[in-house]
Amino acid sequence: MELTTYRDIWREDDPHANFKAEVAAFSVADPLPTLENLSQATGIPVPTLVRYILVKYVASGADAMLTMTPLVIRQMEEHIAKAEAVNTAAARLRAYEALRQMIAWLSLGAESPTA
Repeated sequence: MELTTYRDIWREDDPHANFKAEVAAFSVADPLPTLENLSQATGIPVPTLVRYILVKYVASGADAMLTMTPLVIRQMEEHIAKAEAVNTAAARLRAYEALRQMIAWLSLGAESPTA
C-alpha cells in the first residue's frame, strides 16, 4: 500500500482550499511506522488497520464533528477576529467566505451516504 504525500497548488478561491491545505500539512507525516507497531502488537494486518481507521472515521461523522468542534470553533473565531481587527467590508467578506467553506466541509461529514 502506498500512502503518498499531497502536494499541489490551488487557486485562492478554490472551495476546498482549506481542506487541501490541511491534507498537505498532515500527509507529510508517515503513519506506517505506528500502524506497523500496532500490527505487530495485535496481530492485525496493516491493511486491515488502515481499513478500520478509515471506516471508523467515515462512519462516525457526527462523532468526528463533535471531536473537532473545539478546534473548528477556534478557527472560525480567528477568521472573525481578523476581520474585525481590519474592520473593513472586504475583510468581513473574506471571513464570511472562509466560514462558508468551513461549514460546507463540516456538512459533508454530516450527510447521509444514501442522501
